[in-house]
Amino acid sequence: MASMYSLFTLLSYLFLFLFSFAISQSILLPSDRSDQAPNCPSSDSLSYNYPVIGIVTHPGDGASGRLSKSTNVSYIAASYVKFVEAAGARVVPILYNEAEETIAEKLKLVNGVIFTGGSAKTGPYFERIKNVFQIILDRNDEGEHFPLLAICLGFELVTMAVSKDNNILESFSAKNQASILQFVDKAATNISIFQRFSPQLIEKLSTDCLAMQNHIFGISPQRLQTNDALSNFFRILTTTPDKNGKIYVSSVQAYNYPVTALQWHPEKNVFEWGISAIPHSEDAVLVSQAVGNYFISEARKSSTRPSTKKVLDYLIYNYAPRFSGAVGSGFDEVYLFQ
Repeated sequence: MASMYSLFTLLSYLFLFLFSFAISQSILLPSDRSDQAPNCPSSDSLSYNYPVIGIVTHPGDGASGRLSKSTNVSYIAASYVKFVEAAGARVVPILYNEAEETIAEKLKLVNGVIFTGGSAKTGPYFERIKNVFQIILDRNDEGEHFPLLAICLGFELVTMAVSKDNNILESFSAKNQASILQFVDKAATNISIFQRFSPQLIEKLSTDCLAMQNHIFGISPQRLQTNDALSNFFRILTTTPDKNGKIYVSSVQAYNYPVTALQWHPEKNVFEWGISAIPHSEDAVLVSQAVGNYFISEARKSSTRPSTKKVLDYLIYNYAPRFSGAVGSGFDEVYLFQ
C-alpha cells in the first residue's frame, strides 16, 4: 500500500512538472522565444533619429562678470541645452568668436540652429549672427530642410537682418513678465510651431500667463506689416501686450523657410528658477515641451548625417556647466567658452 502511495505521489509531481513546463513555454514573450523574431516596424527613413542642434554662444559670462572677466569669454545658458536634450537631440556649441572655418565645419554637422536670448546687438556678435542666418537660408534654398529657432534677442537680430535696418526695433516694457499670447490667426496653428499644442492649451495661452517675456525691445505689428522685407518673409502668429498695454509681435514664422522666431522664452518654464515671474505650472511646462518637440521634429527632417567621431569632438558634453545662480545670475547654470 505504501509503495502504491509513493508511486502515485511521484506521478503527481511528474505531471505537475510537465504541466508547468508546457505553460511556461506558451506564455513566453515574443522577444524571449528563440523561434520568433521581434516584430518591430522599421523607422521612417526620412526622419533622422540622432539630431544635433547648434547653439550660438553669446558674448560675456552670463553673470555680469561675476564668473569671468575675460574679454573673449562667451556663454550658453544651460536651460537652452536642457531644452534641446529634453526633446531628444544633442547640442554642439557654436562659439560666435571662433574661426570662421571652425564654425563652417560645425554647421555641417548639425541639423538645426538656435539663436539665444541676450543683449548684444552690435559688433562681431551681430555680424556672426547675420552670417550664420544667411548660411541657414542658403542651405534651405539648396534643398535641405535646415530649421532655425530664434529666441528673444535672436528674434530681434533676425528682424534686423531681414529688414536690413538696425534701427527697426521699438522700446517695450516686458522685462521679467509672464504673459499671454494673442493668436492673430488660429488657423495658422496647424502649420506652425503651435501645431503640437492641444486646443485646450491654445486657449489657455490666450487667457493664462504661460509665456515668459524678458526684453525691452521688440517690434509692433504695424511696423512689421509696413516693412516690405519683414511682411514678405514672416507670418505673424501671436502678439502680446507689455506692462503698459503696448502691443508687440511675440511669435512669427517664415513663409518659405523653417525659421521660427519667438520674443518669449520657452526654455525658462522648465529649466530656470532664479526669476520669480517665470511660470512653472503644469500648463507652462507643457508649453515648453510642445515648442521643443516641434523644433526637434523639424530638425529630424534635415538630410545631414554627420560623422559620429566629428560630432563627439564638438558636443557640449566636452564642457561642464557652472552654477551661476549662486552668484546672482539670472540663469541657474551657464556653459562658459574661451
